Amino acid sequence: MFKQIPLSILTQALLLAAMVNAAHTATAAAQAAEPQPHNPQAARSQEDSKVSPPSDAEIKARTETLLANQHKDDDVLDQYERIERHVDRTSGPNPRTTDDRIYRVVPTGGGTLKILLKDGGAKTDPAAYREQLELWERILEMMADPNSSKAKTAYAKYDKRKRDRAEFADVAAQAYEPKWAGREIYNGRACDVFELEHNPEFHPHSMFQDAFVHIAAKVWVDHEHDQLVHAEGRVLSDISFGGGILGKLYKGSFVALDQSEVEPGIWLPTHYQYDFSGRKFLFSFEEHELIDASHYRRVGNPPEALTVVHNELASGKTFDEDP
Repeated sequence: MFKQIPLSILTQALLLAAMVNAAHTATAAAQAAEPQPHNPQAARSQEDSKVSPPSDAEIKARTETLLANQHKDDDVLDQYERIERHVDRTSGPNPRTTDDRIYRVVPTGGGTLKILLKDGGAKTDPAAYREQLELWERILEMMADPNSSKAKTAYAKYDKRKRDRAEFADVAAQAYEPKWAGREIYNGRACDVFELEHNPEFHPHSMFQDAFVHIAAKVWVDHEHDQLVHAEGRVLSDISFGGGILGKLYKGSFVALDQSEVEPGIWLPTHYQYDFSGRKFLFSFEEHELIDASHYRRVGNPPEALTVVHNELASGKTFDEDP
């Protein structure tokens, strides 16, 4: 139920809220509290004392560039495959890994398909891997057929998800009051940092919009390229779904996203972090997952991707890229 608010949608919405509204304020803000976000290998250093707050005009101009860049990145993501490592963990100061899988995530034209490469360190059997490739092939053939009713339905559903994502992002622009928090080095990039606080004038009109009332967020934006480098959201108070009957997402839950330049001018997600606890109906749950994405490669739209999968099936080789 809670994955119905996908991390990518949430963080992009928070990003849009920060940059659309940031021209209205440029005050310093305090550092966020525990739990700590994903800590990159590159050192992060504070540079507030060296940088003056940006002017309203500068932020307005950069906002337009940032939003155009983010839309461009989102559009091309559908044409890239990637390798993802999903690691589920227990909670606590000494977490232990409960599940560790590596997938090849490929575009289908109506979303993505996860092809299992490794499960707990054991490689997928070549015959099982070929079956997954053949499934991808069948999906692409359907999506590339202009006369397929199933393809038309899949495209319609996918287009609706994209419209919902855009609407969700627009609502976020009304839900928060951002504060410029200075300049920091994050993952080796000089970033402008914005903290997002709840706008008391915001009135949600749906169960999922209500989540914004309970979430504070922070975004790091590359100063030179106006691209999202890092975003994180923290639940400040319990979020009820269906008046608490369907469930709750508890205070302290945390989500984060990193992006990097995978090709010149193209910035795509490289790290996700979920730390959720809550209740579904009468049952408590926890979810602690790290996802690392790498090995991005453009395979194109369904007709172009069909050529890729046809060539792979004809070669008989097993995919061997391993993060």
